[in-house]
Amino acid sequence: MQTSCWKKSAVLLVLGVATIPGWSSAHAQQHKAINLSPQRGLPFSDGVIAGNTLYVAGQEGTDASDKLVAGGVAAQTKQALENIEKVLKAGGFEFKDIVSVTVYLADINEFGQMNSVYKSILPDPKPARATIQAAALVNGARVEISAIAVKQK
Repeated sequence: MQTSCWKKSAVLLVLGVATIPGWSSAHAQQHKAINLSPQRGLPFSDGVIAGNTLYVAGQEGTDASDKLVAGGVAAQTKQALENIEKVLKAGGFEFKDIVSVTVYLADINEFGQMNSVYKSILPDPKPARATIQAAALVNGARVEISAIAVKQK
C-alpha cells in the first residue's frame, strides 16, 4: 500500500515538473558546455554556462598532459586555479566573476598551504568559499577546486 502511494506521488511530481509554466526542453539547449580536453573521454564538462552563470567542474592540479604537478598541495592549488582560469576564459569569464568556490582537500592539515596560494591568486572581493576534507581525491590529488562565476550585466 505504501509503495503504491509512493509511486503515485513520484508520478505526480514528475508530471508537475514537466508542466512548470515556461519550462521546456529548449531550456536544456540554452546550456553551453566547455570541454577543454574532450579527448579524455570523461563523462562531464569542464564547465557549463547557463544564462549568465558558469559552473566550473572540480579542477585538480594537473598539467596539459593530465599529470599532477610536483610540489604538493601548494603547487597543485596554483595549477588547479590556473585550470579554472582556462575554463573561465573559454567561457568569456574572469576570476573577478567568481562568486563561490568549493575546495576539497585530501588532508585538512594542508589548509594553510592551500589558503596561502589561494589568497594570492583570487582577487578581492574574495568569493564565498567552503573547504572540506575529502576521504580521497581522484588520481591521488591533494586538492580539487570547483567554482561558480556570474557575469555582471
